[in-house]
Amino acid sequence: MSNLAALRQYLLRHPAKLVLGISANFAMAMVGLVHPVVVGRAVDALSEAVSPRLLMVYGVVLVGVAALQGLLSFAQRMTLVALSRDVEYDLRQEYFGRLLELPLSFYQRSHTGDLMARGTNDLQAVRMVCGPAIMYSGSTIFTAVGALAFMTHLHGRLTLLALATMPLVAFSTRFFGDRIHGLFERVQEQFAALSTRVQENLAGVRVVRAYAREQSEIAQFVRANEEYVRRSSRLIHWDSAFRPLLQLLVGIGFVAVLWYGGRLVMAEELTVGEFVTFNFFLSRLVWPMIAIGWVINLAQRGSASLGRILEVLRTVPEIRDEQTAAPVAVLEGAVRFDHLDFSYASESTVLRDITLDVPAGTTLAQVGRTGSGKSTLLSLIPRLLQPPAGTVFIDGHDVRALPLASLRQAIAAVPQETILFSASVSENIALGRPEASVDDVLAAAAAAGLAADLEDFPQGLDTPVGERGIKLSGGQKQRVALARALLRRPRILLLDDSLSAVDTETEERILDSLRQEFSDRTVILVSHRLSTARHADQIVVLEHGRIAERGSHEELLEIEQGIYADLFGRQQLEDELAVV
Repeated sequence: MSNLAALRQYLLRHPAKLVLGISANFAMAMVGLVHPVVVGRAVDALSEAVSPRLLMVYGVVLVGVAALQGLLSFAQRMTLVALSRDVEYDLRQEYFGRLLELPLSFYQRSHTGDLMARGTNDLQAVRMVCGPAIMYSGSTIFTAVGALAFMTHLHGRLTLLALATMPLVAFSTRFFGDRIHGLFERVQEQFAALSTRVQENLAGVRVVRAYAREQSEIAQFVRANEEYVRRSSRLIHWDSAFRPLLQLLVGIGFVAVLWYGGRLVMAEELTVGEFVTFNFFLSRLVWPMIAIGWVINLAQRGSASLGRILEVLRTVPEIRDEQTAAPVAVLEGAVRFDHLDFSYASESTVLRDITLDVPAGTTLAQVGRTGSGKSTLLSLIPRLLQPPAGTVFIDGHDVRALPLASLRQAIAAVPQETILFSASVSENIALGRPEASVDDVLAAAAAAGLAADLEDFPQGLDTPVGERGIKLSGGQKQRVALARALLRRPRILLLDDSLSAVDTETEERILDSLRQEFSDRTVILVSHRLSTARHADQIVVLEHGRIAERGSHEELLEIEQGIYADLFGRQQLEDELAVV
């Protein structure tokens, strides 16, 4: 329940609605307490003499009380439910914004389905605390305090008898509440696991079908689904037992009041009207006793869910602007690595003593065997991974001393895994420059070798690419991603094996276009095809995280028993065999 204290800051962002809602809630509860008093007095008055005038007066008063209570109920519901939606909006915005700030390492240890569950199912549970729980807890407290005051005024001993079961109610509430909280946490965990399985199967549906794993995946989903139902059933059992138990305890109090109160009426210590009023107030306490259990149930669920959301919100981004970060007006694009060592958390060193200069306007190609650290080196430049201080520089500035916005505005990257969004070709290309004109988008598409494909697309640039670009071929997706990077006209272009899905001839045309378009820009590329690297100003060969060789294409071929020469010879042989 301690997690709920964090909601205070979100509720206080909307003070007008909070104050108005609670005020309407209080007024509704107070007006509701008038009803038993009017009924009791009507009983006493009419027991002495029944007249049309008295019937009319009390009838009008009761209708007026009911109407006013209804208006106040409408006002408090409209205000507090709207408040809950505002808090939900604020939390969702903050949650989504934090997800975009967190580094790649966070997503490597988190499941997408779990993060989706926190932003949907858990957020809904928190909203119920901010709306219905506040609404019913307020009316419960106000009604209970008011009813007890009236009951005590009518007869103190009878009130104590009516409250005799309250310690049992309090104990039951605490006992059941703790168990409901724990069970709800387990339900939410399983819901997250279920969401993860669905998300992975939908994202990997091609692989599932290609390996004929449909029935196996369905069977695993059935097991996960059954576990979710089992956990939910346990929660329902405890919740279902909680409310009848409260009603039983309240019922015992009613029986005791009827027995003792009847004796008081016969002894003329209470009038019939006062006894009726007392019972009406007691009935007003029934709902609070039941509602408090429901509110605690909501609070326990909301606390568990808010804890899961706060776990993300309180995660401090590992990569963020340093306090000493100072913007630089223009970055030319000279990149330098100075004795760089880098390792992932709890893993062995990936890069060792990398010292390398890439002058502005030149092209550097990285080659090497899989796992040699090529992609990691690229990711350190825009700080997608955090480099050690004093190891990676642009124009002499430590990248950690540059504001992230300035740094990444000067860089465009085409990652190894092509990511497209469910939008049109044009919207995907213009992702980094949404204000770009159609002519600029077409020019970037042409530079990326996409012009001929656009002519075949049914709607040209407006053709939807489908979820994750499913309607495009692998090569088309890579070229859309490349066009996206070229449209930004960055000072530094990072290409991580971004042409692996296109044929050699198309690749050569695209590279010729890049050499013309980016003759004054810095290009750092990774490629397993040495034909891509041969025209670079400088080539480095990485081996086990170290620079094993460096030089131009011709210089590296002259190294006897060199790694580059060996790789080049193997690829030439493979190309010759492919032709045969």
